[in-house]
Amino acid sequence: MTADAPAPDLARLYRDTRERLTALVAGLDEAALATPVPACPGWLVQDVVAHLAAVVEDALAGRLTGPPSEAETAVQVARYKGRPMTRTLAEWTAEAPQFEEIISAFDVPPAVIDVASHEQDIRGALGQPGARDTDAVRRLGGWLLERLRTPVPVRVTVEDAEFQAGPSGDGWAAAEPSPGAGRGRAEPVLGLTTTRFEAFRWRMGRRSRDQLAALDWSGDPAPVLDHLVVFGPARSDIIE
Repeated sequence: MTADAPAPDLARLYRDTRERLTALVAGLDEAALATPVPACPGWLVQDVVAHLAAVVEDALAGRLTGPPSEAETAVQVARYKGRPMTRTLAEWTAEAPQFEEIISAFDVPPAVIDVASHEQDIRGALGQPGARDTDAVRRLGGWLLERLRTPVPVRVTVEDAEFQAGPSGDGWAAAEPSPGAGRGRAEPVLGLTTTRFEAFRWRMGRRSRDQLAALDWSGDPAPVLDHLVVFGPARSDIIE
């Protein structure tokens, strides 16, 4: 967030996203639950939901103290294989309030980023776009942009703000695009115009390298392409 922005209510952001995703998934039949998720290669819709429910279960049981590794997520998905979705959703709903209190008390934005990312993964797989302008996407998209580090200065402009990325420790955010923002810092050599939703998606590796290169750059993005994502980039184009 910007220096003067209030901290996000992480419990509310997680709960709102969870309840919206639960309502979406609860209406799916077995065929829809078995839909492959392009943003999560090798996973079906039901596997993504299993991972989200298992994160809560494992965190409360003390089996998880940070973001799960690839091996841990594989174990989570395997553990839920064959479990009825009604049971998975019921257990997630029952356990989530305590988890939400914890991520708020200990300030764990990645927990909200995870559930919001996977909501969009599932929506993309099902061809049911939506929830692109939620508080979770806006607030945590900004959080991710503030932590963008690039070898050369880059100014990222979204609908209502601009962010400057640079070498480690040089990031800043302005509440509104302004020619004078960041005065005294290294002048950006690259500009990128995007949206908060797109930034949220590409920061989390939901765009391929070709898609990253095709964004609205003011110059050649080659020097920064390998630094844009937290995970990834995607192995193939993600269309949603």
